[in-house]
Amino acid sequence: MTDRASSAMLERLRAVEWTGDWDDAVAHVMSRRVLMREYLRRAGMWAQAYSAESAWPFFDVTDYVDPQFTLPPEIATELQEFLDQATGGDSIKRTCAGAVRMAGLSAQDPLVGRDLPDLYEPLVLFYERGGEFLSDNAGFLDLTGVLLRPGTLQGHLGTPHLSSLEGAMLDALDAAGRITYYMAADRRGPLLRQRVVRGDQSNEAFSRDSLHWAPTGALPAAAEKAADFGLVWLDEMEAADFIATALATPGL
Repeated sequence: MTDRASSAMLERLRAVEWTGDWDDAVAHVMSRRVLMREYLRRAGMWAQAYSAESAWPFFDVTDYVDPQFTLPPEIATELQEFLDQATGGDSIKRTCAGAVRMAGLSAQDPLVGRDLPDLYEPLVLFYERGGEFLSDNAGFLDLTGVLLRPGTLQGHLGTPHLSSLEGAMLDALDAAGRITYYMAADRRGPLLRQRVVRGDQSNEAFSRDSLHWAPTGALPAAAEKAADFGLVWLDEMEAADFIATALATPGL
């Protein structure tokens, strides 16, 4: 079982186009950003649970969960060959190793991290939707098309979380432009978004009934004006979770 789980994860990582097409990566920039934020949140939870705070955010958690754990020799050799050929930086290599090793450890001992969310799945999905990320000299993560400051471990523990990582939800997030999300003050929906592309503004709604984005009426020109429209601004993580819930329970 350890062999199968680790091999399956390694195959997913091998299939990633690490330095893929720029346009493809940019097309997924919104979903990649929420996936990275979700990974940073989960990494904080695991780091606290296993006293790995100093290693946060990009680390191989198995070193802390079970320092004695080893992969079967054949898988370990294949993993090392993959890491030797990988083009990404050390942070990417550590998390790839962690994803493969944690898949094996979880298969061997299902009780490991049973009260914690899957650590590496958001990051692996991030890789699958556009390849690598880079770290710049100013402390930002370059996610291809957008910069994200990683912040602090404690800061991410308090951020909204994603209840689902389904592909349909991630696809619904991806769109061109600068996006701001709104919802009625009672938070019953529909989810509203304003997109600005090269100065052109589009206002759209995603409802539980239609399950897709459609044109809607006027929205605030800035988040500070939301109350004037009877709306509240939503963090992109909250918006993603609304979409996930709508897709799982249409019409409710």
